[in-house]
Amino acid sequence: MKTLVDFLEAKKIEKSEIFVHLKCSKSEAQMLQYLAKRYMQGQDDVLVLDLLQDMYEGKKYEFLQYLQNVKILLELGWLHQQSFTPLKISEVTPLELLNTAVGLSPSFLKLLQDGTLELDLPDIKPYADHLEYLQDQFFRIELYQKMSVIRQNVHEHSLGIDRVQNKLQHLEKRIQERVEQTSENLVLDKFFKQKKMDTKEQVIFIALLREEYSATDASLREMNTLIDLISLDEYERIKNRSLLEEGSNLLSGGIIDYEEMLNPFGGISRSFYIVDDVLQSIIHPQKNKKVRKLKLDMLMDEQDIFELIEPETSLDDVVLNKKTRDTLNNLMRQVDKEVVNRLVEWGIKDKKSGIDARIIFYGHAGTGKTMTAYSLAKSLKRQVLSFDCSKILSMYVGESEKNVRRIFDTFYELSEKTKTEPILLLNEADQFLSARSSGISSSADQMHNQMQNIFLEQIENFKGMLIATTNLLENIDKAFSRRFNYKIEFKKPDQSQRVQLWEKMLPKEAPYEDGFSIESLAKYSLTGGQINLIIKNTAYKVAVREEPVFSLDDFIEEISKEKEGNFDSEKSMGFLNK
Repeated sequence: MKTLVDFLEAKKIEKSEIFVHLKCSKSEAQMLQYLAKRYMQGQDDVLVLDLLQDMYEGKKYEFLQYLQNVKILLELGWLHQQSFTPLKISEVTPLELLNTAVGLSPSFLKLLQDGTLELDLPDIKPYADHLEYLQDQFFRIELYQKMSVIRQNVHEHSLGIDRVQNKLQHLEKRIQERVEQTSENLVLDKFFKQKKMDTKEQVIFIALLREEYSATDASLREMNTLIDLISLDEYERIKNRSLLEEGSNLLSGGIIDYEEMLNPFGGISRSFYIVDDVLQSIIHPQKNKKVRKLKLDMLMDEQDIFELIEPETSLDDVVLNKKTRDTLNNLMRQVDKEVVNRLVEWGIKDKKSGIDARIIFYGHAGTGKTMTAYSLAKSLKRQVLSFDCSKILSMYVGESEKNVRRIFDTFYELSEKTKTEPILLLNEADQFLSARSSGISSSADQMHNQMQNIFLEQIENFKGMLIATTNLLENIDKAFSRRFNYKIEFKKPDQSQRVQLWEKMLPKEAPYEDGFSIESLAKYSLTGGQINLIIKNTAYKVAVREEPVFSLDDFIEEISKEKEGNFDSEKSMGFLNK
């Protein structure tokens, strides 16, 4: 405690042993000396007003000029606020500090005790195992977190961040030296080298790994928090976003992935995690047997019911009516962690169950029902198991009851084997959902009613997300209607939406005649599917010409044919905003 005594008894504060470490003015050091003496008398915190009045007696308000010194000491990290609602120092004015209480920080007390703030590290020696190596790496993340907190709260002075950065540099150098001395295979270090991960990618990975070991849902998984961890300023924040976007080494290399969901403010947030196979290889390196999760595509040949769809577009890519989009956004919020926790707490939802929703998409053909189902799946990071309901009678004549059950049994079996939650899409489900016959006049009517009853039972007990598409909602049996908790209408696009559709669907590289007007095309009442078909047919017609230039008349001719019903046999799956 020699350093403490020296500081307390110093007549000239600038002559004390630790003054050189303080990086502050003489008057600021005298404030610290005053507080240290009060601390030795058993007083942990002092009101700033009392501190200044005691130290600077004389003119009535002379002490106010020293408020800035108190703020500087707080920014340097030698003082901290003793308050349940601490102020953000970088944003507070000195006068706001007058009636707050301050005390000596742990960093300053350590300086008084040891005479130095240098990191006390053990001697360099090889790592005993990969867990000891992880311990150092996790401590490394703690220092990155401290630096991030300081950067967000301190702007004028840099001593606080310099001290932490000094510790971090010592630690990183020590880790490297210990790795070089270690003959045993360190799984994580080997993994970094194999994947050619730079320092920032390593920090992101270790931060996520630390969350896995601590088994929490901490905000360290959130995109902006991870970016703050590795960014010195706003320019670096913008630059470092690329490390967590599609095409980055971490994502394209199958190292990490993310869950995307709507936050309570209507924006989209990403929560990152380490891919399961990678995580297991790091946490359990002693297990030579590789545990592989079965993928849905590996099992598709074993069944003849579903088509597996890997969605390529998200809800952002689809042009939708505002009311329809609002309903889908509300559905998306079901996967928000706060919402899920709230429902579990209320006893409405089982903690282990995923999102539960039985949805009907209804509206005219070509309005984007199927494409939106795919896009919703993409936004929820799900695959789609699609069943074409129009084939049910031709496929299962005479065995309707057994085979309707088989649709759902196979879906549950595939979900269980792969430990995934795909979306069940029942396309063109009109005959499943239509009103049942009251007066049965034939065996066909009887079979149809039996099939519908089984289907009704399966819908009632369905767990997961099911989407059924149909053209006409008014034909749906009321018993079915009650069992769907979302009924989402797909209306024909209005004028402004048709402009968007033409703009997005028209070939970007194609030549157009002078004065070509999209607004002239958008005045025709067409669905997205019809616009898509008209563009394709027009393109085939124009492409064979010696001078392939698109004209307004070319499109109007194809629009007329479509309006006359020449292409009724053609169908389109939806429309995109590409």
